[in-house]
Parts: sequence; structure tokens; C-alpha cells
Amino acid sequence: MAPGPWGAASPGISSGHFVFISGQMPLDTRGELTGDTAGDQANVALDNLAHQLRSTGLGLDDVVSLEIHLVEPADRAAVDSALAPPPPPPYPAVTLSGVPWLPGGARLQMAAIAQRY
Repeated sequence: MAPGPWGAASPGISSGHFVFISGQMPLDTRGELTGDTAGDQANVALDNLAHQLRSTGLGLDDVVSLEIHLVEPADRAAVDSALAPPPPPPYPAVTLSGVPWLPGGARLQMAAIAQRY
């Protein structure tokens, strides 16, 4: 079970054929930050994202847009490795942005939009 988002937000919400998944942090089931490296944290955040998608009957292959927020630019390679191999085509649109901080000292956060076909 993935933890919910921080603050007053839904972990995910459906609207028509789309499912919007809130930013997933590298948190364990108790809501505590986990993962010593950016790669470890990316894997946990991706697992949490996948869990939220599964709860709607979708999976990572249904993602049409992925947002990744990084605190450290040097962590990009570790995040790219966590996303390998890429999903099958059509590939999702990806937005990678740098942020000055994330709650709890996390190194990254991932959010997604998925589509029901």
C-alpha cells in the first residue's frame, strides 16, 4: 500500500478517460522517507506511482504524461536508470524539472497522468 500525498490532496482522481496521480514521494507504507540514493528513491516513488495506478485498474504502460521533480540535477542519470527499460510506444510525454526542496528531504517526486483506452 502506497502512502497518500502530503497535505490535503487525493492520491489520484479520475476525470473522463484520464487518471491524475498526485506527486509520489519515496515513502514507505508508514509514510517515512526511504532510499539512501536517488536511484533507490526513484524506484520507491515509481513503485508508489504504479500502486496508485493499479488501484484504478491501470498500469505504468497507460501513462501518457510523467512529471519528475529533482532536487539535485546530478540525480538525473539515476532516475533514468530507474525508468529503464522504457515503456512500449507510444512513449509518455515527460517533464523533468529542478526544484529547490521537497518535503521530508526527499530527492525527487513523480506525478503522472494515465489514460483509459
